[in-house]
Amino acid sequence: MEKSKVQVAVVGVGGWGKNLVRNFYELGALKSFFDATPKILVETSLQYPGIEAGPSFAEILGDKDVNAIVIATPAQTHYQLAKAAMLAGKDVFVEKPMTLRVEEAEELVELSRIQGRILFVGHLLEYHPAVISLKALVNNGKLGGIRYMFSSRLNFGKFRLEEDVLWSFAPHDISMMIYLLGAMPEKAACSGYSWINPGIADVTLTRLTFPGNVYGHIHVSWLHYRKVQELVLQGERAVARFDDQANDKLVLSRFSFTTDERRFPVQNGSVAVPIGSEEPLKIECREFLDCVITRRQPRTDGENGLRVVKVLDACRRSMQKKGEKVDVK
Repeated sequence: MEKSKVQVAVVGVGGWGKNLVRNFYELGALKSFFDATPKILVETSLQYPGIEAGPSFAEILGDKDVNAIVIATPAQTHYQLAKAAMLAGKDVFVEKPMTLRVEEAEELVELSRIQGRILFVGHLLEYHPAVISLKALVNNGKLGGIRYMFSSRLNFGKFRLEEDVLWSFAPHDISMMIYLLGAMPEKAACSGYSWINPGIADVTLTRLTFPGNVYGHIHVSWLHYRKVQELVLQGERAVARFDDQANDKLVLSRFSFTTDERRFPVQNGSVAVPIGSEEPLKIECREFLDCVITRRQPRTDGENGLRVVKVLDACRRSMQKKGEKVDVK
C-alpha cells in the first residue's frame, strides 16, 4: 500500500468513524486515531497494528506530521474540535451536520478563510455515483424542468439525545436537493413528533420551497421497521428514482401526456441508469486528500455545510411554531 502525501488523524472511531478509519488506511493516509472510549481505542489498535493510537486530542493537534484531522465525533462536539484543529494549522474533514448552530457554522467558515485551511464537510451522498449521475440527468434536461422532489430516510435507531432525527438524518437529503437543483430553498415548514424522549423528535416531515415553486419533501424517522433510503425527482418529462437499498440504484421512468381534452400522464417504460460501483465513502475520502494537496475548495466545503445548517435551523424554527412556514435565512 503506497503511502499518501497527506497524513490524517481520525478523531472518533466508533460508529461511522470506523468506516473513515478503514478508508483512509486503505488510501495510505491514516497516521493515527483517537477515541474517548478506551475499549474502542483498544479494539481499533488491534485491527490496525502499526497505526498510532493517539493518547489525547491535544497530542494529535501537536503532531507536526499530521496534515489533517477527520472529525467523526457526536455532532455537539464538531464546532469546538474543528475550530481547535484549524487553529492548530490542520485541514479539517468534519462529519455532518457541520455544527448544531448557524453562528458556529459561520464562524468555522470564516476561520477556514483566515487560517487558509481546507474545511470539508461529510455530505457523503454528493459523492455517490448515483447522485452524480442524477445530477447529470438534471443538467442535460433528460427529466425536463424539476417540479417536485421527495426523499425518505427511515430506519430503526440509532437513537440520540444530543440531536433529533432531523439533524441526524436529514442533512443528507437537504444537501442532495440543494446540489441537484443548484439553489437554496426559500421557505421551510417542518413538523416533528417526539415519542421516546420529550423534546427530541423521532419522526419529522419537512416541506422545502425552492425558487420557481419547486417543492422538496423530506420524511425521516429512526422508528421505522425497515431501512429506506430513497429520493425521487419528478420532472416535466421523466421521473428519476435513487434507491440506495436497491440493486438498480438509479432508475429513469419516462412518460408522456394524452391528447384528450383533459391531459393525463402515461408511462413509457423504465430503464436502469448505469452508475459506477466504487464505494462512495472511498470517493469522498480521496476527494478530501486531493483538496488538501491541491488546495482547491471541495464541493462540500464549509459554505456547503453552512447552507445545510441554515436549512436545518429553519426547520427547527418551524417545528417550534407547530409547522408554520418560515424563511430560510
